[in-house]
Amino acid sequence: MTGGGTSIPEVQQLLAVLAAGKRCAELGTAFGEGAAAIASTAESLVTVEVETDRAAIARKRLEGLANVELVEGDWKDVLPARGPFEFLFLDAGGWKHDPWGAGQPALDLLAQGGLLLKDDLTPGFTGPDPVRDWLFGHPDLVATEILTTPETAAILATRR
Repeated sequence: MTGGGTSIPEVQQLLAVLAAGKRCAELGTAFGEGAAAIASTAESLVTVEVETDRAAIARKRLEGLANVELVEGDWKDVLPARGPFEFLFLDAGGWKHDPWGAGQPALDLLAQGGLLLKDDLTPGFTGPDPVRDWLFGHPDLVATEILTTPETAAILATRR
């Protein structure tokens, strides 16, 4: 697990594949590694980071990428006017504590048929997990868990 600080190379490659040719958004830029991977193939990317120090590091990493807009702030305030998006990397931490309440605004950003990715999961975790319950139980999503490494997993979903 990354602890929210970085994207592992396997996830970066997955992000590049899923973002290819799409209008994308990232909730939680962190240090910009995931954003750089998305931007490498995306038509466009709006990435949002709430923490000033992280945003400053990401801004340097993403400098010169014409298809990236890095916004410092709360994604719930910034992204709705810019959506819908065809690919959404759901990487911000705050929504995980109440996905049934806080996840809906994120899902509202995603176009019908759009893809959503949530990484930093433990493969096959069977304990109480509100994030998995939301992603697999939401009536507007079809989701599957994929291994990113033998020790890490992601959930990929599409909006019906």
